[in-house]
Amino acid sequence: MRDNATEPESKLLHAWQLAVLRFAVTRDDDDRMHALAVAGEVDRLGSAAGDAFHFFRRTTAELCAAIAGQGTDQDAVVGRFLARIDNVRLKRAVEAAMAKERTPHRTPPRIVASRIKHGPDLWRGLAPRRATGT
Repeated sequence: MRDNATEPESKLLHAWQLAVLRFAVTRDDDDRMHALAVAGEVDRLGSAAGDAFHFFRRTTAELCAAIAGQGTDQDAVVGRFLARIDNVRLKRAVEAAMAKERTPHRTPPRIVASRIKHGPDLWRGLAPRRATGT
């Protein structure tokens, strides 16, 4: 049974994880700002003494920098984030978004000219067209 006092906090924490995933997929600055805003909301929930709690904002800034390929210890920062995710599907999605960026981009293969056959054999094997009289 769920504790009703922690349900809003867990929903907000899940929203933060999803916001980080969205940034990992899009690498868009608007999505980074959204993740930081959600992190600020989580920090406000955890701090009864005003603005003293900055864990989620600091973590989000480090994480977004690591995802964008900036800073040192990128793998360790992402690894710590992944270790904190309880939802298996969300964890796999973040891993996939990170793996997508680490794989080298390949150019699509070119069509080889010798594979294209031009000439009278193009229609060979097809039944001839018959004029339909209407």
